[in-house]
Amino acid sequence: MSATPTSGPFTRPLAVFGAELRRRRRMAGLSQDRLAEITQFSQSLIGFIERGERTPSRNFAQRCDDALEANGELVGLWEQVTRGASPRWFRGWLDVEPVAHTLHTWQPLVVPGLLQTEAYARAVIRGEPGISDEQVEKAVAARMERQKILSRSAPPMLWVILDEGVLQRPIGGKEVMRHQLHHLLEMLDRPRVGIQIVPLALGSTTGTSGGFVIAQLPENPDMVYAESVAHGHVTNRPEDVGAIRARYDTIRAEANPQYVSIELIREAEKLWI
Repeated sequence: MSATPTSGPFTRPLAVFGAELRRRRRMAGLSQDRLAEITQFSQSLIGFIERGERTPSRNFAQRCDDALEANGELVGLWEQVTRGASPRWFRGWLDVEPVAHTLHTWQPLVVPGLLQTEAYARAVIRGEPGISDEQVEKAVAARMERQKILSRSAPPMLWVILDEGVLQRPIGGKEVMRHQLHHLLEMLDRPRVGIQIVPLALGSTTGTSGGFVIAQLPENPDMVYAESVAHGHVTNRPEDVGAIRARYDTIRAEANPQYVSIELIREAEKLWI
């Protein structure tokens, strides 16, 4: 049984992970230097993580779990770390997204999280007022973990509608944008990912109130996640789902077909060279 503390200063997921890593390392009779040799990570990184000062990667958690014969406990705690990096109002969506068979999303300002590169995600998250470097890295790790649903053997269908302005907004600078748009083109090679672009010249105002996602679930009502300035909202109320679906259908009717959208992304990628 784990002796991980359940109250006091160690209730933060990052501190809990560090405390459990230190406990299991000592039980195994290993120094930080020896664990570093086994896992091929630096002793300083192990020290930072044991003190709760650095966010571990999944690879780090898995290697330490294997080295210390933790039977998946460290990996399980790592999953709590990444979940804890998400705002409380978003955590309900983390239970919905992995079980959806289809996701429809409209994004008027940024590339959706499931399709963001790490550098683009970091630039977006860093724009949150007052966020610390540690919080940024935890949130980036959580976002990258979410994306693994697209690499499953049976991934959900992801259909994305973007405003053309997203392709032109210089988030993170030229190199970040170039790689992000190239990533979108690579993702379009996957049979279960689709992207359509609403042309800027259209001047549409249908979706300017904010982005949203519609999740279609097996044998359950659809769920929606709608964004706002302060926080998001997750609901399956029929009237809310119906209103957002009607908005999505209107936006999709205004969007370019995918073959035209692909060319728009390719042309936009050239702007960032």
